[in-house]
Amino acid sequence: MSKGWKRANMFGATNKNDTQNKQIYRTSLSLFRTIFVTDLTLLIITKLPGLMKKFHMFHILLVISVLYQCKSSSIPAKKPNILFAVMDDVTYKHMGIYGCNWVRTPNFDRIAKNGLLFTRAYTNNAKCAPSRANILTGRNSWQLEEAANHWPHFPQKFVSFVEVLAKNGYQVAYTGKGFAPAVTKDAHGKNRDLLIRPYNTIKTLPPTPNISNVDYAANFEAFLSEQKDNKLPFFFWYGGLEPHRGYEYGSGTIKGNKKITDLKQKDIFSFFPDNDSVRTDLLDYAFEIEYFDLQLGKMLDKLQEIGELNNTLIVVTSDNGMSFPRVKGQAYEYSNHLPLAMMWADGIQSPGRTVDSYMSFIDFAPTFLELAHIEQQNTNMQPITGSSLVTILENDPVENRDNFVLIGKERHDIGRPHDQGYPIRGIVQDNMLYIHNFKPERWPAGNPETGYPNTDGSPTKSVILRKVHTPQEAFFWEWSFGKRPQEEFYNLQTDPECLHNLMGDSSYSKQYRNMKELLFTKLREQQDPRILGHGDVFELYKYGDSRNENFYERYLNHDKKLNWGWINDTDFQDLSTVPYIQK
Repeated sequence: MSKGWKRANMFGATNKNDTQNKQIYRTSLSLFRTIFVTDLTLLIITKLPGLMKKFHMFHILLVISVLYQCKSSSIPAKKPNILFAVMDDVTYKHMGIYGCNWVRTPNFDRIAKNGLLFTRAYTNNAKCAPSRANILTGRNSWQLEEAANHWPHFPQKFVSFVEVLAKNGYQVAYTGKGFAPAVTKDAHGKNRDLLIRPYNTIKTLPPTPNISNVDYAANFEAFLSEQKDNKLPFFFWYGGLEPHRGYEYGSGTIKGNKKITDLKQKDIFSFFPDNDSVRTDLLDYAFEIEYFDLQLGKMLDKLQEIGELNNTLIVVTSDNGMSFPRVKGQAYEYSNHLPLAMMWADGIQSPGRTVDSYMSFIDFAPTFLELAHIEQQNTNMQPITGSSLVTILENDPVENRDNFVLIGKERHDIGRPHDQGYPIRGIVQDNMLYIHNFKPERWPAGNPETGYPNTDGSPTKSVILRKVHTPQEAFFWEWSFGKRPQEEFYNLQTDPECLHNLMGDSSYSKQYRNMKELLFTKLREQQDPRILGHGDVFELYKYGDSRNENFYERYLNHDKKLNWGWINDTDFQDLSTVPYIQK
């Protein structure tokens, strides 16, 4: 049982994630502090004549003042503005402040240095649409029906926290990529934008043809200038399309003034071959991260200019890991573990802290609702599973959070017979990762004959695919595209690349059993269809884009209307002549 669960149940809670129970706890704690300080004050007053002999009145008043400051929440009563900035496909390690020397991110670093830097932030599902659905609803993927999948029809029953903010006095909008790719309709069949209002009309000339021409910073400035009532708080979502594939090959060196030698051997994951093509690909990726950071800096400058920087909670993260083989769309450490920094001068206590607590993307929604003084039970949102981060912002020493996060996936991109997915559930706890692959007989990145569509086409992918024909280097192909065992267990402290499966290692058997039991207990509590015996429902849901339906069968029948623009023609493989590969 987690410490957070015990704490909630001290006040009769039956579910630690219930917003009302958490509010009861926080109110009770505040009341306890108030009673304690009041009683102590009365004691001091009644004993004042005696105390005056030993202390000056100034010292007594100083003690009382300090105690009263400790008795209640340190978060301001004024509702903050919120700027939520989300990159598209960036892995945890690849921001400057985390020690990365080949990606320059001065604005992300500034936010972390003047606020909070999180070291254990995880998305529940490492793919664009499912990860964003986790953020917007505060629920894990297996609790979201169709929205567990990539390219879904988003169910009408699920309301986003952004829609709730808009109904409760917040001015709401976004620029760039919002909730996508997906189809979202209301009960009348009309388009429904989960982020309310796009600001994408102002364009710019990007440094490469593959970088979006949406002028993110200018659109944010336009949003700010058009607000009719400056007294109302705002929520703005900056959804950069960078560094999503594709990249202009060589842009990192030619336009970003980077050098192949900027990358040291330690900077290249062991599951990537180390050659110029891969290094160039990584530097192109870095260049696009830096473009996102540049736009972020312009937004910070604008907030400073209009006097709103201090009262704005700025959150910067990514939706999933880098768009490279074995990362995006998978369930390994670099797939789900993401960068996260927050800054809020008026609200965050003891800024400059590093937060090592585990945090899940389902925690964003309850955090923003609490800061907006909105009780979840008074909204039409489905029950939130996540836990508010407000006590972390307050630097509250009594806060006890879960010491684990849950991860998983269902169907992502196309490429398997009958529109099948690759279902996974997993848990991260105490620097260990347990993964359960429910269908290990399937290809984890999609079938070879359809180009492994769950891995975007790239120079790195092409290099690795060619390794399958070289027996002494085929392990590169195995790591990214080969079939996997049903269970995987990794020590993230010694093996963050997740290359050494510890299943069968007796020294970890107790930890393995405990983590597996905890995972499946939580999944049953959350009514996960996969655990309850009807997980195939996720594969019966229709794609939001009908062009993707029955892709595998249509491809084999040479259908000319197919859409696979994110993979290369050379990605398709026939492994019948490769005898040493498990098929």
